[in-house]
Amino acid sequence: MNDGTGNNSGNTTIEQALARLNFKPRQLEPGHVWLAGAGPGDPGCLTLEVLAALGQCDALVYDALVSPDIMAVASGAELFYAGKRGGQPSMKQDDITALLVRLAREGRRVVRLKGGDPYIFGRGGEEALALARENIPFRVLSGLTSGLSALAGAGIPATMRGINKAVILATGHAAGTDDDLDWKAIARTGQPVVVYMGMANLPLISASLLGGGLPPSTPAAVIVAATTPQERIVVATLATIAEEAAAAGLTAPALIVVGGIVAMRAALAGEP
Repeated sequence: MNDGTGNNSGNTTIEQALARLNFKPRQLEPGHVWLAGAGPGDPGCLTLEVLAALGQCDALVYDALVSPDIMAVASGAELFYAGKRGGQPSMKQDDITALLVRLAREGRRVVRLKGGDPYIFGRGGEEALALARENIPFRVLSGLTSGLSALAGAGIPATMRGINKAVILATGHAAGTDDDLDWKAIARTGQPVVVYMGMANLPLISASLLGGGLPPSTPAAVIVAATTPQERIVVATLATIAEEAAAAGLTAPALIVVGGIVAMRAALAGEP
């Protein structure tokens, strides 16, 4: 409401804000598949496109890290669980893509919902390629990737002038195998690294980064269940993070952050 001075008084409702935005969602057609990112966990991190897609789908293929609150938006959809959790029985990737193809060919309006962003360690590229090869129409709806939004929620800026000029997103799933990353080379860049799916291999990853020349005093953190009420954060040094995370009982899903940016958490909180 205008108070006569040209200023609006009172708060704008979500409905009013959406009306002013003039957001017009695309229509999810029968036989189409939309690969969507649910963000790090907090429903407030959903994009408008993903929210609209959930309201239209009649088949929802979802991952383990998608919260029930977000899934509840798709109240008219049949649910298909396709989650993958390390060390636990899970649906094979080929079976997931076959399910997406089958549902599309049945004329369903399909949303494939993943935690974070579909194209950041979410196998969204593999699923998109499979759909393209089967001539199934698809779209990719980006989500806030956990590797960046979780840092923001934890008070850690992903980039900070004077600290880093890049940030490395890496997977820790293959640590210690023939398919592993060259952690020593990553360490030599001197840039912060955010590690997905690395909790089980945290001692090995830490040792490899130390072996690559990172100082033992390098700040490090583990963020569990980012942006949710269950979030837990442990901050330590690279030399002690594995031990302190284990002592705190932290388990996956979690992100590991190593680098000078972690020290900004205390500075931004006004700690000495």
